[in-house]
Amino acid sequence: MSDQPQSAPETASPQAQPPSPALIEAGRKLFAGEAEFFWAAAPTGQLPPMGALEIAFAGRSNVGKSSLINALTGRKTLARTSHTPGRTQELNFFDVGGGRFTLVDMPGYGYAAVSKQKVAAWTGLIHDYLRGRASLARVFVLIDSRHGLKPVDAEILDLLDKSAVSYQIVLTKADELKGGQLEQRIAETQDRLKKRPAAFPEIAATSSHGGGGVPELRAAIARLLVQRGALELPGETA
Repeated sequence: MSDQPQSAPETASPQAQPPSPALIEAGRKLFAGEAEFFWAAAPTGQLPPMGALEIAFAGRSNVGKSSLINALTGRKTLARTSHTPGRTQELNFFDVGGGRFTLVDMPGYGYAAVSKQKVAAWTGLIHDYLRGRASLARVFVLIDSRHGLKPVDAEILDLLDKSAVSYQIVLTKADELKGGQLEQRIAETQDRLKKRPAAFPEIAATSSHGGGGVPELRAAIARLLVQRGALELPGETA
């Protein structure tokens, strides 16, 4: 894999600013459109040709990735959920918003019962995907807010840093924290990201139930598409 940067991540204040009503609405409309599966890349398979901007989602097995993708798109079964960790072993590509962007569901990682052979195959697939994928705008890395960053997460962040692929942390299951625990976890996570060159400094948080944080995450994706020229936001500055 090349160590040469593909692109520098956008800069922002570590304290996430609430998105404007225009961005919230743009995010809602973006995900209210069609969302269709169109490609699965297995370790021995081929990646799709580059086209629309790609937004990928990664995370440990059973971190809630499939549930979050389904919540974002408003579809209960777009991404297959499973109670069996490590089940997804492919990169799944979905066309969202009538071709506005491609959502990529990456295989869950960190499940100890997966064989070394499967881990090696998954790692090779991810290396192939990240290497020179100019259409990849950002990877959202999902972290269970109850546990924070683990060594296996750091390995993925190392790979993203080395590949110079912009990534943003999303803390899942935030509704299961009490009192000021979420704020403490956000501050702790931001501190651990300070020296990571490809990390987007704002931390997103979503809830297991009720859709908390989903409109804001949709807006963050809409903002990224506006910044990349893939979406227009009349009368507003993203």
